[in-house]
Amino acid sequence: MSTDLQHLLLGAAAVVVLVLLITKTKLHPFLALALSALGLGIASGIAPVRAVEAFQDGFGDTLGGSGPTIGLGTLLGGILLGSGGADRIATVFIGSRPVKWIPASITAAALLIGMPHLFDVSFVMLVPLVYTVAKRSNTHLLWVGLPMAAGLYVSHGLLPPHPSPTLAVSAYGANTGLTILWGLVIGIPMAVLTGPVLTKIISRWFGPAPDLDRGPVQSVSTEPEHRRKPASFTLALITVLLPPGLMLIGTLGTANTAEGTLPHQFFDACNSSVLSLLAAVVFAFFALGVRSGFGLGQLQKMASKGLAPVGAIILILGAGGGFKAMLTETGIDQLISDYAVDWAIPPLLLGWLVAALLRICLGSATVATAAATAIVAPLLSASPGTSPELMVLATASGAVMLSHVNDSGFWLFKEYFQLSVAQTFRTWTLMLSIQSLLSLGGVLLLSTVVHG
Repeated sequence: MSTDLQHLLLGAAAVVVLVLLITKTKLHPFLALALSALGLGIASGIAPVRAVEAFQDGFGDTLGGSGPTIGLGTLLGGILLGSGGADRIATVFIGSRPVKWIPASITAAALLIGMPHLFDVSFVMLVPLVYTVAKRSNTHLLWVGLPMAAGLYVSHGLLPPHPSPTLAVSAYGANTGLTILWGLVIGIPMAVLTGPVLTKIISRWFGPAPDLDRGPVQSVSTEPEHRRKPASFTLALITVLLPPGLMLIGTLGTANTAEGTLPHQFFDACNSSVLSLLAAVVFAFFALGVRSGFGLGQLQKMASKGLAPVGAIILILGAGGGFKAMLTETGIDQLISDYAVDWAIPPLLLGWLVAALLRICLGSATVATAAATAIVAPLLSASPGTSPELMVLATASGAVMLSHVNDSGFWLFKEYFQLSVAQTFRTWTLMLSIQSLLSLGGVLLLSTVVHG
């Protein structure tokens, strides 16, 4: 057996071991990624100490690129939630509109609210509103809940600073502003189709209506503690739109100014995800926090609540970077790149496919993206005409595919909306699978005019 083939087989075996460690032994994804990466290095003949060093280097490099972005995005989400800004956006969008417009309204609100939030946090925050609107309009709970989940997941699946796309931006060396731009070009029509349109089409399959007086929503409060002044809808909306707006301005500005000039430096700063999010956090601190009468201690509490869920995600992202570094250290990424020149399958389609398979096996979109980018990143060097931003979107959209019983989001949706497993499959699972396929179609369509 040739050395190249042996290394490729070891790489494939490491992925299989990763899947088995998570699915069969129920090991935490961080530990599973670390063991798979170190096992690959040692099995390939790398000294244990050097294998650990390579893993640490990859861990640090990945978090250096994605950690601050995710941290600041989560911090921004915490302030928006705690101050009542997110609730204000949702309430204004829903208002007292006719029943037929409720799915479209809540999809739009969820898409906006979901931009700076982790999905689980946004979902739990909006569930009481879903129950309230369904009760007020005398509609099936899923008439409101399914489009809400669709809007949230478009942001979660495609747009930085969410973990999966942010990790892929770092892994592929993509431009964050352009990723957001193309993500919105694909995501807005996708939200319409999988939110209000899909809800109307499959409403006959919803099944028995849940009891609106029950459900795990009593312990969830959308009312911020100790709020002295209602949050401004305008300021809350500016807070949400400030980071993507600044990055898009920066992307357009840097493309139309001479490098080294003062305007170019300004636009380059706007295009930084860290600086854009930092500006939004400072703005939210004063516009939604201080203006509403919150003290420093209360704002710190909001930030802590926002940052609490992100610890495990940061570890998983870092370990995914360590796994990728091990593929480089063993030379497997170069082998993949060399062989990829002769592959008939386009890199964008392959990135989606690898991420989709890992998502189906592992359940977690974040872990699937972390492992998929490690495998697929070498394809970019073999396909210089491929847009790294579209590779981000292809991989991230693959990691949305076919959510089922091994995905925590599946059970979150099922339990909060009092559904059976069958109901969850024909609503939640169907919706995310369609999102994934539509996103892939959008990426392939854009690839005819957008190149690397």
